[in-house]
Amino acid sequence: MTDDSIGIDISKDKLDCHRLSDGEFAQFPNSKPGFQKLRRWIGPELPARVVYEPTGPYHGAFEAALADHLPLVKVNPKHARRFAESKGQLAKTDRADARVLAQIGAAHGLEPDAPVAKDRPILRELQAARAALIKDKVRLQNQLDRQQQNLT
Repeated sequence: MTDDSIGIDISKDKLDCHRLSDGEFAQFPNSKPGFQKLRRWIGPELPARVVYEPTGPYHGAFEAALADHLPLVKVNPKHARRFAESKGQLAKTDRADARVLAQIGAAHGLEPDAPVAKDRPILRELQAARAALIKDKVRLQNQLDRQQQNLT
């Protein structure tokens, strides 16, 4: 493992990647074939960290596919933005964001996150679905109560 950082800006369709050691930029699809191409681009010697921001639903597949293979570091988007601003980097493009993510990882010596259990994302989805069902049940019960009150 080298003491290198890679920053990845994740969007719906693509992964914008910046390797700090040589300044190389690459772009891959945000899909299983794209994840495989990313791993080949990184090469056999792993970097110290691969830094990314959580991006709503778009980072889940990335995490699930690569958590066991790469030293992933998830950072708060506000912290990354403030870091960029502190360096005078005001441009907000996917390419610039990937570079900033690699820089923040190296500057702060961020340690990779522990891999998440494989079933955790599924459990999170089920918990969200359950909460939505409970909310719907309460809404429907309230609606029924109002209709019954109007009948009396």
